[in-house]
Amino acid sequence: MTGQEKKVKKLIEQAIKERELSHYFGGTLIPVERVSRVVGNERKIIEKVVYPGYILIEMELNETTLELITSIPGIMTLLGSKTELHSLTQEEIERVFSYTEKAKMEMTTEVSFRKGDNVKVIDGPFTDFTGVVDEIYSEREKLKVMVTIFGRSTPVELGFAQVQPI
Repeated sequence: MTGQEKKVKKLIEQAIKERELSHYFGGTLIPVERVSRVVGNERKIIEKVVYPGYILIEMELNETTLELITSIPGIMTLLGSKTELHSLTQEEIERVFSYTEKAKMEMTTEVSFRKGDNVKVIDGPFTDFTGVVDEIYSEREKLKVMVTIFGRSTPVELGFAQVQPI
């Protein structure tokens, strides 16, 4: 189900509404965090699923609700075994909710570069130069790239959007 969480969540919510079983269910949650990703020259803000393949469902567990959930296309298994499902403890629920709330307020930057990667400069005074990533400053969204200028390796600080992997 990885990558299909939103689709499956929508199917669950539709099935609950159609079968008029909302009195057995609370909310459904897909824990996500906001991530800033630099692609080419553009910065994109995306929602990244924290626990890929998982949807948290608040529900009263009985035969009716179990049958409803297991009948949804895309639901592979439930947490636990077929004879005994595992419920999250109150502490686990609070931890997930606090992480999700914190992730809504903050944004992390997804770094697609690693030390030693070869990159090409696509913007600024060093356009079309190639170099090697020496250091990554993810909090500032900058890289130190070793570029060869006049036969000497020279460190140049560049933004994530100014380089692309080779």
